[in-house]
Amino acid sequence: MTTDQQHLWTLLRKLDTSGDAEFPRNFDRSATRTRFNKLAADIDREFACTCTVERDVQEASYHGRITIPVAATASADFITVIVSNFGDLAIVTLGNPMSYDEEESSYLLNSTDLSRLTGILSNLGYVTVPEHLTWADYDGALELRYHARSWFDRFFFYT
Repeated sequence: MTTDQQHLWTLLRKLDTSGDAEFPRNFDRSATRTRFNKLAADIDREFACTCTVERDVQEASYHGRITIPVAATASADFITVIVSNFGDLAIVTLGNPMSYDEEESSYLLNSTDLSRLTGILSNLGYVTVPEHLTWADYDGALELRYHARSWFDRFFFYT
């Protein structure tokens, strides 16, 4: 395990106990929405497209989801960006989450596309978590309503 992965695991475990299943304590919905809208606008501008944006998420640990159409990317499939309600976490996936394994994503998700997205996310203060890291079985502190099976479920899906 790399130092970066150790740091991310420490962060995920800390955030796991920072509130309830859907929101951390002191969650600021307005500030989160404002930044998410800026993220969507920045991605639209960077990729010269109009992305599909899911904003009205309920009973979930994630705030929103942005889908970049394949025609606007150099990647082999559309790209999905999901922003968590927790700790400024964001995830970038090729296609739908868990559609491609780590090896497939490494060559099908264009490195320039990924770099552009991680740059936008970083500029807005998001922490990008590698999708494959979140596939690990959830062994955290909470009993989740839908019995999260993975760390992806815990921070980027419905509770």
